Amino acid sequence: MAEERLQKYIARCGTASRRKAEELILQGRVKVNGKVVKELGSKIIPGKDMVTVDDKRIYEKEKHIYIKLHKPEGYVTTVKDQFNRRTVIDLINIKERIFPIGRLDYNTSGLLLLTDDGDLANKLMHPKYLIYKTYEAEIIGRISNDSLNALRTGVLIDGYKTAPARVNLLKEAQNTSHVQISIHEGKNRQVRKMFQAVGHKVIKLKRISFGNIELGNLKPGEWKYLTDAEIKYLKE
Repeated sequence: MAEERLQKYIARCGTASRRKAEELILQGRVKVNGKVVKELGSKIIPGKDMVTVDDKRIYEKEKHIYIKLHKPEGYVTTVKDQFNRRTVIDLINIKERIFPIGRLDYNTSGLLLLTDDGDLANKLMHPKYLIYKTYEAEIIGRISNDSLNALRTGVLIDGYKTAPARVNLLKEAQNTSHVQISIHEGKNRQVRKMFQAVGHKVIKLKRISFGNIELGNLKPGEWKYLTDAEIKYLKE
């Protein structure tokens, strides 16, 4: 049988995302055939080697779970929170262990995907795949065409220039603007920082799509399993 990297196997078993699996290995919580393994490059033979995490044996999954959630504001996008804040996992009442694909910050609402397929989660978060995430932002002030064009070509935040974004002005009120923006990067608080860079503070931010997968009519706090077509799209 073919060898496989240990962190990839842990992710494929649905125990954690690949990045989290690497942390588990470095923390000495993973054993192969009863021995602690702390090397990230370690390889195992699936089906032959016995892998345990926190002394519990893990197994390959035949069927994975894929969920979309309308994350409300006031929830953190983690499995557990050190400050005991409400997490997105609290909203989903299933017995299987799942984790978010990427993140939305505390005050951002909208579409969040969750799964127990760590391998796929790792691929979807990789910058090389250029998956556009689309947001609707309500910002303070009326935004100029120059500012919209600056966002389209890229702005400087945290010492680097953002990749070109797709930007449309949806509507303007007296003191606010509603803007739709699509980006394929995923830096921390990126959309908020991009608007800040052109002189506008974000009041409300909601993600409405992840690639071709849309939030649709899910209300805040509601979730549902992805359709076969949506899963196929993610895997391709």
